[in-house]
Amino acid sequence: MPSIYLLDYGAGNVRSLLNAVKRVGFDVTFITSNDDFAKADKLLFPGVGAFGAAMDRLRSTGFVDGLLKYIASGKPFMGICVGLQALCEGSEEDPDVPGLGVIPGVISKFFDNTKAVPHMGWNSATAMQGNVSGAVPAQINHDADEESTRYYFVHSYALKYGSGALADWAYSLTKYGDEVFISAIRKNNVFATQFHPEKSGFAGLKVLKTFLSGETTSIAPLPKQLSPGVLAQSIKDRFTRRIIACLDVRANDQGDLVVTKGDQYDVREKEGSGDVRNLGKPVELARRYFEEGADEVTFLNITSFRDIPVRDTPMLQVLQRTSETVFVPLTIGGGIRDIQEPSGNIVSALHVAGEYFRSGADKVSIGSDAVYAAEEYLARKKAHDDAVASGIPHSEAPAILTGKTAIEQIARVYGNQAVVISVDPRRVYVRSASDAPTHTVFRAPIPGPNGEEFCWYQCTVKGGREGRDLDVRKLVTACEAMGAGEILLNCMDRDGTNSGYELTLVQDVKDSVRIPVIASSGAGRVEHFKEVFDACGVEAALAAGIFHRREVPIEKVKLYLKENGMSVRGGWEGNL
Repeated sequence: MPSIYLLDYGAGNVRSLLNAVKRVGFDVTFITSNDDFAKADKLLFPGVGAFGAAMDRLRSTGFVDGLLKYIASGKPFMGICVGLQALCEGSEEDPDVPGLGVIPGVISKFFDNTKAVPHMGWNSATAMQGNVSGAVPAQINHDADEESTRYYFVHSYALKYGSGALADWAYSLTKYGDEVFISAIRKNNVFATQFHPEKSGFAGLKVLKTFLSGETTSIAPLPKQLSPGVLAQSIKDRFTRRIIACLDVRANDQGDLVVTKGDQYDVREKEGSGDVRNLGKPVELARRYFEEGADEVTFLNITSFRDIPVRDTPMLQVLQRTSETVFVPLTIGGGIRDIQEPSGNIVSALHVAGEYFRSGADKVSIGSDAVYAAEEYLARKKAHDDAVASGIPHSEAPAILTGKTAIEQIARVYGNQAVVISVDPRRVYVRSASDAPTHTVFRAPIPGPNGEEFCWYQCTVKGGREGRDLDVRKLVTACEAMGAGEILLNCMDRDGTNSGYELTLVQDVKDSVRIPVIASSGAGRVEHFKEVFDACGVEAALAAGIFHRREVPIEKVKLYLKENGMSVRGGWEGNL
């Protein structure tokens, strides 16, 4: 068996990659010194987050020279996500930070005027190279062609395809909206993917297995150089709608972690003991959802605002154990904030998030702390705007961004795609817009208790227990400005009702931001998923109770969407 080494330089969730490699039958050793590169038969080079932060961490390890010598040696090398981007000359994300210079190209940002950015979800990879001998299996699309195989992408920057030297490197291309980029590169001993094979279900596991078990081989480059214009027409955008399973996790009265589900956030049984409703064990349910085809799994630790997450060993263990058998993205929410321990020690939100990432999470969801951060952001923005209006130059006016919020800290180190904002709003009924002059008012989808025909959507904190004088539109736009990469949009009025999503709210948020939006709360039938995708154009839809109780199986949702012409990920069943 070959000696597999992994270069871990602190760039995100390495645990999931280790578990994926173990799942396909290999062991991994970490690079701990430059001498280890000579011992490696094959090398894995993962990475997530911001290009500059990743390169700074890599250089701080002192391993750059050893890494470049390994690549030059001709031994097999595989980069993943930022591990591909780091091979390039540089990135628009951090123009002053040089890359490794192995690939002749510069990473650039997707245009966000025609689509949501980050590119977050499942897409295809169209192979552009083939093996000369044909004796070695292809590196991607093992079960079928790109028509049916999907891989998980999460990035705002990409190596966009152009004619010239990149034609020799482009192993596969992917189209997102109106842009074509290189989703996998392969030249001589170097192979790298922009997608995350360790998060791409069985399709991704097969990519890893092929690299780890196969031999290098000569490859045939593109038969001819294709112009970007031609590629825009020939490569298809196969980006899918995501179906996300959510598990609300909390301790019951006996102290055990259970998955629960409430009605309008009340999770206790209405009759009998009044105990916390118990719908199963988190790890087992997460594995079941993976096997049933969930595109992502989200854990919401719904009582974590009372606790210190980095001391919450059971919740960290849930993540660790889940990542051993679930090979799709995992999001964890709850308690992502700066915390003062009883000793007086301050634990930063960045440290809390880091503990979750090291335990197997790919994204963190921020709730209450995002509301407080948005309130402070808006106050600073007003002070800035007032100063500018009085004649003070922009450069001398009070700063709007401080870099100190949890959103900014985590996005700076791990990338904005790692930061999800979980919004818990409720309707506040008014008789007319003039009754709420500082808020965005809508015609209420359901009349109020006294016949009110209008409402605004109030943000809440502490698990919906406390309302704030802040509407949802202001929250999401402020959080996007601070660096959030995705919105998870709940609605307390719809929670547990099975009456469908709050389309008025969802549409307003989708229209207000350029980052992906997940619709949540209210799904009760397969038709509700199609309705929110059609009406609002969101990137993903989430459900909990109907999946827990199998009232609406995930597979049934996907089949219905596919029958109605929507692109969804299939082929989740399988083996290696």
